[in-house]
Amino acid sequence: MHPDLRIAIAQFSLWVANGSVGHPILENVDYSEVLQEPSAMERLYFIFTNCLELDEEGAPTNARHAEERAAQWLRQYCERDHVIDPPLSDEEYNGHMY
Repeated sequence: MHPDLRIAIAQFSLWVANGSVGHPILENVDYSEVLQEPSAMERLYFIFTNCLELDEEGAPTNARHAEERAAQWLRQYCERDHVIDPPLSDEEYNGHMY
């Protein structure tokens, strides 16, 4: 695994855990419940990793975009009336699941 990919995943995990993922998308949104919901946490990571693009050496080229897409889904999970724009594609949402 490329060191930059490890860093991107570690940063994403830190931001999820400390409440700052996707800032400002989730500003003032309490998503602490998702930390207790294994399937929601799994989906959050699926979206993040499905959206990540890697260069020929395996380094991420769009970690911020992948974080934003995951944060948009998380906001919709917490606030059912939130509209993701553009909507998540099937590849982003389901692309690499099992």
